[in-house]
Formats: sequence, C-alpha cells, structure tokens
Amino acid sequence: MSLRKRLPLAHLPTPLQRPRRLAAATGIDLWVKRDDMTGGAEAGNKIRKLEFLLGEALSLECDTVLTCGGLQSNHARATALAAASLGLRAVLFLRTNDPSLDPPLEGNVLIDRLAGAEIRLITPEQYRDRERILDRAAEELRAEGQKPYVIPEGGSNGLGALGYVEAMGEVRRQIDLGLGGGKAFDAVVVACGSGGTAAGAALGAALHGVASEVVAVAVCDDAPTFQARIEGIVREARSLDPRLPEPARVTVDDAHKGPAYAVSTPEQRRLITSVAGLSGMVLDPVYTGKAFSALMDLAGAGGPLAGKRILFVHTGGLPGLLAQGATFEDALGLD
Repeated sequence: MSLRKRLPLAHLPTPLQRPRRLAAATGIDLWVKRDDMTGGAEAGNKIRKLEFLLGEALSLECDTVLTCGGLQSNHARATALAAASLGLRAVLFLRTNDPSLDPPLEGNVLIDRLAGAEIRLITPEQYRDRERILDRAAEELRAEGQKPYVIPEGGSNGLGALGYVEAMGEVRRQIDLGLGGGKAFDAVVVACGSGGTAAGAALGAALHGVASEVVAVAVCDDAPTFQARIEGIVREARSLDPRLPEPARVTVDDAHKGPAYAVSTPEQRRLITSVAGLSGMVLDPVYTGKAFSALMDLAGAGGPLAGKRILFVHTGGLPGLLAQGATFEDALGLD
C-alpha cells in the first residue's frame, strides 16, 4: 500500500524520554514515548491513526466522517478536531447510559462541541451493534447526496494500525540517534481499548527492531477478546502493506482494567498522583493510568518484565482526566 495517502496531522517526532526520578523510585529501566504530545487539543495516539484514515477519506473525496466511542472518547475528540481542520463534517456516535440526558460540557464532550461535531447519543445495548449503526447512517447520508467515510471504534483497523507501525519506525530512528539509551527495548507497554495501537506497535516493533514483545494492557473486555481483535487487525494491516513481517509477540494483560471501562480503582488514582509528582507526566484514569499500574506490577520484583528495558507509550487522554476531577479527592488528600 502506498503511504502517499498519509496526512501530516501529528507534531512529530514525539519525545523519547527517561523520567529519571520516576525510574529511580520504581526501580524500572523505564523510557516513555510521549505520544501525549502529538498535537494540541487533538493530542494522543489517535491522531497517528487518523493520518492514514483521514488521508484515505480525502483521497476518496469524502465530505463527512462518522465514528463512535464512549461519551468521553479521546478518539472521537481527535476525529472532531482533525475533521474541522480539514473542512469535513464529523458525526460522533457516543455511548451513554441515558441518551435522553444532555451530557455535561466537560472533557472531551466540550471539545467535540467546540469543534462543531454532531453528537448522536446511543445506549450501551445499541453500541454493541455500532458497526451496523455506522453503516446505516452512512447509507442515509449517501441518499442525501453526501460522501461519508466510516472510521471504526478507536480508528482501529488495518489502515489505522499503520500509524503505529510508523511510530515504531520513529522510535528506531531515535534509538539510532542515541536516545533511549541507544539500544532496543525488551518490551513495549501500551494501553489497549480497541486493539489498533497494540497491533501497529507489534508490527512496527518487529519491522524496525524496537522490541521483541508488546504488552497490551486491556482497559475493558478480556485477554481472549483483545488477543483475537489484535490478531485480526494485524492480518488486515499485513494485507495492506506487504513489507510487514510477523509481529512481535503480543501479551494481553487484563488484570488491571479496574471495575469498568473509564472507571479506575483508588490505587490507580493514587498511582496517577504519584507519577505526576515524580515526573510531571500526567496519566489518565481511563487508559494510561491502568497501563502504568500494570507496568508497575509486571516489572516489579518477581514479575515477568522485572529487570527489562521498558518502553511505555503514553497515549494521552488528558481531557478524560479533567472530566473526572471529583474522583481524585481521596488520592489528593482532599476528602
């Protein structure tokens, strides 16, 4: 597949950093790929996928993009902002327990509204049928004379995953410049909510010699579900780009997903607070906080990643954190 359809949406390369005080406090040989710095309000891992997905949308002369996610979806927010910058209409199908209630103007929802996106609220039951809902909405738009482009949940398909193949190439170039200690990592650790970032990272890690293993930390669902999903995305990506080798080994950790999607534990919120105080790096309670919680356990004494060089991919998510401020009163000692 030609990479000419890729749009330059992200601010690249993002830094590859060693948070020294955090590494010393945890005893982990830790490096962080700061993909929370891929842009401004649109920052996070999703924009790398959107470089390819919206590139294809423009090449097909589409005028509307449709996608879906949770109410505070980082992907939906990034899509809304990127679409606005390109002059495209964005229609977002967002999951909420009660679609009859207007969601608060906070976090990602506020940014969606600022970007002029159309928000259509759907129930969790309807969300399970999201692919059909998106396809039906696209058919209705075509009947009205519009040219829609459907982006799956999280931008996670074979095309979107190419964004993280390229991200691992970026890491390789940084290693070759002497960053990251100037050598490959043992494992890449990344949050996993829809599978596309992990799939692309596994392919890119193998292609560019970045690491032999990718640990995908599930923030919802379970390990078998994500293992199958990641394998399917890998197959699709390899069908699009014949240069891609067999991926690095993927291990899915589902022991740190907390009570539910977008719901963290008190221990995870305390960890987020500690990480910020030690490094100035802000994690979120939906994705990166859970992924870092897994990293602490897996790389701690006796864990399978103990003593290994770890690359943690910071996938962003700041607006989601800001929508959950009240839940941090205990972690901040303010209750």
